[in-house]
Amino acid sequence: MTVAVSTTPAARAWEAERGRLIGIAYRMLGDFGHAEDVVSEVAIEALREERAGIRKVHSWPAWLTTVCIRRAIDRLRGLAAVREEYTGHWLPEPVATDRLPEDAVADREMLSLALLHLAEQLSPEARAAVVLHRAFAMPATEIAEILEKSPAAVRQLISRGERRLQLHVDAPPRPANPQALNALVDAVRTGDVSALLALLADDTILWTDGGGVVSATLNPIFGAERVRRFFLGVREKAAAHNRENPFSIEVLDVNGETAFALSHSGRTDVLAVEFDDAGLICGIRQVCNPHKLRRALG
Repeated sequence: MTVAVSTTPAARAWEAERGRLIGIAYRMLGDFGHAEDVVSEVAIEALREERAGIRKVHSWPAWLTTVCIRRAIDRLRGLAAVREEYTGHWLPEPVATDRLPEDAVADREMLSLALLHLAEQLSPEARAAVVLHRAFAMPATEIAEILEKSPAAVRQLISRGERRLQLHVDAPPRPANPQALNALVDAVRTGDVSALLALLADDTILWTDGGGVVSATLNPIFGAERVRRFFLGVREKAAAHNRENPFSIEVLDVNGETAFALSHSGRTDVLAVEFDDAGLICGIRQVCNPHKLRRALG
């Protein structure tokens, strides 16, 4: 949905803040289409507020942020029931980094698919508090006004949310290990299952999201051996489809980090890989639902 931009203060502020607002809404919702809808609704509400002229808006950026968060919280609550009925495991929508507004990726905190996925465990208010604090460096006093809570309550939301997401204040995000990434690409391309297994931590977890549109596991797969068997089964099916070239893999830049486009059996999935401190793969999120992939694959 697009909104016509005029020369009013509200419209100019919305245009200037649009990228940042999309960054907030996408981190809240894990769905870029819904994020764009929320930000468009914010524009409409801003124009209505301006035309009504009942109260003076002293800071349009602050007003827009407040309305964006509140709209995103409402939508997140509405989506909860939909996601509970989702076929299989729901994963966030991956988006190619160069398709995200510049303001949305200025700080990549809370942008990775892993954190967007983990953030589903948080209440809407806790998610808002952590997003605003971690990704946009907003103090608890300002977040409290947005959420209509006390600063102490907001600090508690942030603290509990950060612990739940295993975020550490003094530790920067851990970059992907280039050697491990290259080894993973080689293992998939050559079908070397032994090499793939060697890259997996014993307690690795695989999540796949087909949404009932394409075949995928309905529940997470736990443990290196089970993950190995899963990919071995995928390879066998892919070889039946194209014996000479069952897999092809392409490196992507998605959500501000390295991911992979894995083509097999006439389809393409996006894989986001998470590494532990030892450089081993501890998490794989495989988005297979084609309805979620157009912004990642183009």
